[in-house]
Amino acid sequence: MGAHDAATDDGSGGSEEHRPTHRAAGPAREPSTTWTAAASVQEPAPEPMSRPVPGPSPERPEGHARGRGPGVLHDELHPAVVGGRDRPAIEVDGLTVVRGRVPVLSDLTCAMFPGRVTGLLGPSGAGKTTLMRAIVGTQKFAGGRVTVLGETAGSASLRRRIGYVTQAPSIYRDVSVLDNLRYFARVIGAPTSRISEVVAAVGLEGYERRLAGSLSGGQTSRVSLACALVGSPDVLVLDEPTVGQDPVLREELWDRLRARAAGGACVLVSSHVMDEAERCDDILLLRDGALLAAGTPHEIRSRAGAENLDAAFLALIREESDGARAPDGSRSDERGAR
Repeated sequence: MGAHDAATDDGSGGSEEHRPTHRAAGPAREPSTTWTAAASVQEPAPEPMSRPVPGPSPERPEGHARGRGPGVLHDELHPAVVGGRDRPAIEVDGLTVVRGRVPVLSDLTCAMFPGRVTGLLGPSGAGKTTLMRAIVGTQKFAGGRVTVLGETAGSASLRRRIGYVTQAPSIYRDVSVLDNLRYFARVIGAPTSRISEVVAAVGLEGYERRLAGSLSGGQTSRVSLACALVGSPDVLVLDEPTVGQDPVLREELWDRLRARAAGGACVLVSSHVMDEAERCDDILLLRDGALLAAGTPHEIRSRAGAENLDAAFLALIREESDGARAPDGSRSDERGAR
């Protein structure tokens, strides 16, 4: 994540982009999408969560050994992450976002944990990107609270601790891969030694001096990921990073994301492809701006009585449409037939 101010959505359906202020330090032209979370839009300091957080199973791993394989970065994570893997890295409490008069997210409450890959799943228009923008601090909202690593989302102190990969590659296309990484490393204060590490981690060795605009779509996405990783983020947020990737690149990307989580980072990945959910530790299923289900893949399949997550998602939608279950476990349509 660089020192750019990302586009802040005012909730009216449009957005305003804040351009980088470090022009002297970087290339002459702006990238198509900016990187760093803007200032917080929620001024009051966060308070402890006042109600249960629907989310994954409370049984959390004690911790993961630091990886030493390909694609693993040997970072020093923030003490709040290392010492609190049983505590959420991200807490969303009653989040409501309205554009015009249309609710985009409705009283959404969920949590994401360090050392885990959380998949944010749902059809297009479910509110996945809006939730991610709220987490990184670029989305104004009508109600609720979002805290990241114990601080209000969008706080200036979080800007170097969150890596955000947007759907569109967030790089300067008219300079080299190396110059992109040097620029983002400089504005975020990362050591130059990080550049060679992230280049190796995303599989771009040998492409450092190539113009970013001359690379393939998959390679360009990896440059974006490298720019997000150069600051050793404690939280990594990726908005549909596998779109347009071939199967080999997609497999490599998931290996790298799991390596980041194994190192203790909180990784949040959105997708509308259900088979990718099987790769996640935890899943949040969104539909029409509401949380449909949360848990591990096994928990969600078991709850729906389905063999795969595609079937589980459809079953949960039908269950929601039928109405809430009664205490005896019957659905509204079953009770009406008695």
